[in-house]
Amino acid sequence: MNFFLNNIPDRSTKPRHHGITMVMDKGLSLYELNGLLETADLYIDFLKLGFGTAYVTPKLKEKIELILKYNIDVYFGGTLFEAFLIRDKIDDYINICKDYNIKCVEISDGSITIKHSEKCKLIEKFSKFTNVLSEVGSKDIEKIIAPYKWIELMQNELDAGALFVIAEAREAGNVGIYRGSGEVREGLVEEILTKIPASKIIWEAPQKQQQLYFLKLIGCNVNLGNIAPSEIIALEAMRIGLRGDSFNLYLNT
Repeated sequence: MNFFLNNIPDRSTKPRHHGITMVMDKGLSLYELNGLLETADLYIDFLKLGFGTAYVTPKLKEKIELILKYNIDVYFGGTLFEAFLIRDKIDDYINICKDYNIKCVEISDGSITIKHSEKCKLIEKFSKFTNVLSEVGSKDIEKIIAPYKWIELMQNELDAGALFVIAEAREAGNVGIYRGSGEVREGLVEEILTKIPASKIIWEAPQKQQQLYFLKLIGCNVNLGNIAPSEIIALEAMRIGLRGDSFNLYLNT
């Protein structure tokens, strides 16, 4: 930090095992990415090349090399994984990850339907040679998963070898753990936390009020994902009580 200020909570530092920030890149240029990393690399743990953007991103190899230079884990969005899986090209996907020096993989089934046992076998397969982030939840706003089922799916995927489980919300934050309005399904979240450790869940929270909810519930070192590149510094300030929304969270500690 640039200067001393009391009543600031202890923020985990890199390499972090909790307090994770996962950033979604939906098409940054190399120039924009370089500026982002020079400014905010200390606060970024994972950088996801969102959904299937890696397929159409110019200078993809250069982008990945730049991200890795800053010791940030980069990976392809789960939608791209699903696109290869549904075409029965999963070995091709593995080879592409190796070719691009991708050392982290998101395994999801938000856009396709597969048996959960098959998904867990894929997690187990990938976890033998890379870190796996497995996403739980559907991108279909009409599909409601009962809390006990969220817990069961998350636990099975952690047992299969996932490093973290990601609670689905899409880039807009209006499905999965949220209602269509973006409001948190608080009962669902609280029930999940009775069984699954908060340190093992990355909550997709692209909206400010969603981020604030989890900061209040879990603390400054909650794992948050799908953060916009332009919001990283603002989120870090909010994490430690230096934004109006979180100003009073730590003054009495």
